[in-house]
Amino acid sequence: MAFRKYLYLAFLPAFAGAQPLDSLVDEALRNNREILAAQKKYESARQRPPQASSLADPTVSLGYSSVLYPWPGAGLGREVTANVGAMVSQEMPFPGKRTLRGEIAAKEADATFDQYLAVRLSVVSRLKQAYHELHHDTVSVAFVKRYQDILRNIISVSEARYTVSHTAQQDVFKAQTQFSIFQTQLLRYEQQRTSKEIEIDVLLNRQAMGPIEVPLDMEPGDLPATLDEMLSHARTQAPLMAAARKMVQRGELAANLARADLKPDYTLSGGYFNQGGMAPMWQFRVDVKLPAWSSKQNAEISEQVFALSEARHNYEAADLTLQAQIREVYSMAETSRKLVDLYEKSVIPEAKLALESSLASYQTGSLDFLAVFSNFMNVVDYELMVHEEIMQFHVSVAKLEELTGMEIKL
Repeated sequence: MAFRKYLYLAFLPAFAGAQPLDSLVDEALRNNREILAAQKKYESARQRPPQASSLADPTVSLGYSSVLYPWPGAGLGREVTANVGAMVSQEMPFPGKRTLRGEIAAKEADATFDQYLAVRLSVVSRLKQAYHELHHDTVSVAFVKRYQDILRNIISVSEARYTVSHTAQQDVFKAQTQFSIFQTQLLRYEQQRTSKEIEIDVLLNRQAMGPIEVPLDMEPGDLPATLDEMLSHARTQAPLMAAARKMVQRGELAANLARADLKPDYTLSGGYFNQGGMAPMWQFRVDVKLPAWSSKQNAEISEQVFALSEARHNYEAADLTLQAQIREVYSMAETSRKLVDLYEKSVIPEAKLALESSLASYQTGSLDFLAVFSNFMNVVDYELMVHEEIMQFHVSVAKLEELTGMEIKL
């Protein structure tokens, strides 16, 4: 039949202006505002350790003592209690406290850096997911248009056979209805494609740039790592897990600092006093801050111990959640990969053979149009299904990269 030649047309070539995914990822890493904000947050946090480990600013005191009259210098040189002088005071924490404060701020900065890495992974993962969903919608548009062309030929043949009473009028109506259904699918895929282009523009911090071209040919590949390897890598390398570990370490240091607050801080002071014609007077003093109210310090220790326990529980919960998510997404990727093979190696070839056979029988008049049409729609559905599984596989891989912190090359 005239439309049989359309069934095995080579698929459309990739668009000439297709934008590689890697180039879009590089652009997102340079321009995405979430990433830039997280980077500045980390750079801000890096400035805290030197502040936390520094001494408090010294205090300079200027003053005078006068005799008989209240103005400066009254009685200077005549009275031993009259003087004009200056003192410098420096608060000193108990040894070890400054180091602990600096280490706490450093752990917080390290956790902020891991959060920055997590934001990068999240943005890249969302970009890759949107890109592959855009790819699926683009290919689906091409599929629908391709099968609309084939269906036009089927309708033409059906109409020609109807005029000579070789086919029922309902066959023509059914083919025309399916053509309209294809048109609704086409509109839906085009709308989804536009939505994904908008999402990608936002992730790239672009103004609306119009259509984003993608290559039409994109094979699924194979997962390069086992589930156990991904679970192990995530436990040690995933940024969110690393950030949770840093917060546990930060909690341990904060508890140690609270215990150290039971030890007294002190203030060193030294001064020079001019007494006019008399010999100058020098003064040195140590003021010790006594932690006399132990209930205050004990409450602070308890607070930090509870906070440390919270951080440990959060880490354990994050680990369990992450492991479960990886198992789930890995299973989805593995299943999609198997379904792609099943469709491509078995289901679609068999469906095409069934269609070819029914076409031959239809030509000889031994099979009705509905059987041919049903086999035709099976081929259409299966080809759309296989590409949906290819898309799901790539989306799952993008999620695994975010969850594990592992770069997955297919």
